[in-house]
Amino acid sequence: MSTTSKANTLFYKIFSLLSVVRGYNILILIAAQYLAAIFIFSEQKSLKHILLDFHLLYLVLATTCVIAGGYIINNFYDVKADRINRPIKAGLDSFVKQETKLSLYFILNFIGFCFGWLVSWRAALFFACYIFAIWFYSHKLKKYPIVGLTSVTVLTILPFFAILVHFKNFSKVIFVHACFLFLVIMVREIIKDLENIKGAIANNYNTFPVKYGEKKSKQVIIFLLILTLLPVAILFNYPAITYMKYYFYFAAFILFFVGFYINKAKEKNQYRLLHNILKLLLLIGVFSLLFIDKTLILDKVIHVLD
Repeated sequence: MSTTSKANTLFYKIFSLLSVVRGYNILILIAAQYLAAIFIFSEQKSLKHILLDFHLLYLVLATTCVIAGGYIINNFYDVKADRINRPIKAGLDSFVKQETKLSLYFILNFIGFCFGWLVSWRAALFFACYIFAIWFYSHKLKKYPIVGLTSVTVLTILPFFAILVHFKNFSKVIFVHACFLFLVIMVREIIKDLENIKGAIANNYNTFPVKYGEKKSKQVIIFLLILTLLPVAILFNYPAITYMKYYFYFAAFILFFVGFYINKAKEKNQYRLLHNILKLLLLIGVFSLLFIDKTLILDKVIHVLD
């Protein structure tokens, strides 16, 4: 094999590996954790203190490794369904052997556990349970409609719980943010299941749309979208969100559009469009954390303590 061919093969394997571990999602997760730590969780700490907080760094690295491992094991179990739902991605992912993926899965989880241990034995235990929960979801839970839908939503939010506990901040505003995030992610997951319904049937996954049908799934989506208005209304009462309120105006418009368009959607590409719109909405939400006025939050905390 020529040097050029070896280089091309190596390139495809690296690109394939990044596709398997969803490198883009991992980068967004890292940014989201640090932005949340700076602007929401760490009310009484400076930016320098947060950036030099090695325990926070270890938690982020542990999360990164465990989530990457989760994508790998999910890819391993979904290989048959992905050939139907995402043939191009499945072809790209096939450049890395299944044995290699499994080896990397165990290595990443071990590294993630070790990073957790550097923080505390409790953090290590949390990540050990998180690793098991991701595997159990990929292996069993995702085959059941309501349990699978709820568990994947919780697993998506759970990495932020580790950061929350680290800063010991359990304020109401964080809980309301989590409720909004939970509802939007759940809507996205149902739409993704509608998009991938053919692969779910082929893989014997009893997802929500497979179990209850397309019409019922759309009704649940509309109901969840209406529920998102409650946390948004509550968050508008917090002066600290300042310019982030415009994100919630934008989010309300986007969610209204999703609710309107979901009733007309029937094709896979239409569901994919809505799925990508919600992913983009969540991404914008991550960077809109920059507009939160941390000083107002701190003033409120001091006022309560006084």
